Formats: sequence, structure tokens, C-alpha cells
Amino acid sequence: MIQIPPILKRLQAQIGPIVVLAFLLLQICLPANATNIYDVPDFEENAHVVDQAEVLSRATEGTINSTFRKIETDNGQETYIVTVRRLDYDVTIEKFTQNLFVRWFPTAEDQNNVTLLTIDVQTDNTAIVTGEGAKAIMPDTIAQSVAKETVLVPLKYGNKYNQAFTDATDRLALVLSGQDDPGPPVVKDNINVEGNFASREETKEGGGFTWVIVLLVLSTVIPMATYYGYLYIGNRE
Repeated sequence: MIQIPPILKRLQAQIGPIVVLAFLLLQICLPANATNIYDVPDFEENAHVVDQAEVLSRATEGTINSTFRKIETDNGQETYIVTVRRLDYDVTIEKFTQNLFVRWFPTAEDQNNVTLLTIDVQTDNTAIVTGEGAKAIMPDTIAQSVAKETVLVPLKYGNKYNQAFTDATDRLALVLSGQDDPGPPVVKDNINVEGNFASREETKEGGGFTWVIVLLVLSTVIPMATYYGYLYIGNRE
């Protein structure tokens, strides 16, 4: 049986906390797991919201559910909202939404009167997909305006996800029930809504830069801690 020299045992005790700290730093810097369509659970009966990103209050979810339930009962139009924390870098929110739409509603008949609105809260990118029956009531121009304007304008002034999706719900409910479209929110300044959110490429570059900094710090701290640990223990011998 190999005996570990006392000096190495002491060194292990000295650098152990360093290793633990490095591990915790890596865990903090690692992004949350990306969401794919199979991570999103099937919506529950009478539910129209899947808030995986946990950005909506219970009150907001309740309001959305009751509003969309009424639209489904009165007009046969099914509308759903999904929030996710982040997507893989090679998956756009449009691709994710289309694939989830097909997974939940595999046939043209299933898709006919369905509207699906999603958001990736890491980038605040949004997308919307509608079936043919929904398109007959709500043209693509209005649907895209809901996703790109009605949702994004409140987010421009902070993380106002509750307001964003309450406004989107109200607008969708009016249009899908056959009433006039109230249009997007009025922006009182000349802020470019889309230009103020990080693109997927910018997010990816920022994440890569963070990794470089973390690795540089660790590659410097751990060898120095080891070296000074040897000196400290050697001086005590």
C-alpha cells in the first residue's frame, strides 16, 4: 500500500478549498441547460400557458388562461403561450416554435385553429405560429406584430413580462374573436425595440469571452496557490 507523504497530505488540505472554489465558479459561469421541444411538457387541460422561464406571476397566468379559455369556448380558437430560459445557439426561436407546434399538433386538422406564441427570455427573442383557421381571422402581419411589438415594447422598459403577455393576450383575444385589431402599443420615443436586445451571435460571443476570463483566472490562481502552498508547508517543516 502506497503511503502519501505528510507534506502532500498538508498540501492537499491547503489547496482543497481552492479546487472547491474553482468548481463553484465554473458552475456559476455555466449557463442554464438549453431547452428543446421535448423539455416542454404537454399543456394541462384548460391551461394555455407553459411558463418554464418562471417570468409570469400566478395572477397573470390565471388571467391568460381564463381569457384564452373563453376564446376557445366562444370561437373555437386555441391560443398558447410558452416561455423558456434559453435555447441552444444553433436553434432559433422561430425553429423552436415551429417544431413545438408540430409536436403538440401533428396534423393539419389539429393545427387549424391554433396559435402558439413563444419567448426565449435569455435574448427576449419571440416567435408566433398559427394554423390556417387562425390565419383566416388573424393575418400573419398582425400575428407577427403581436410577437415583435406588443410583447417586446414593455420589455424595452424592463423585465415587464407580466405586462408584455397581458397586452399580447388582450390583443390576440380581440382579433381572434373577430373584433378590430387595436394595433401595437404606442411607443412615445424613437427607441428601436429589436435593436436593444442581444442577438444570438452577440450572446454567444459574450459567453465565449466569459469563459476565457474564467479559464485565465483559474490557470493563474491554482498554480500560484499550489506554489505558495509548497513554500508555506516547507517553511513549517
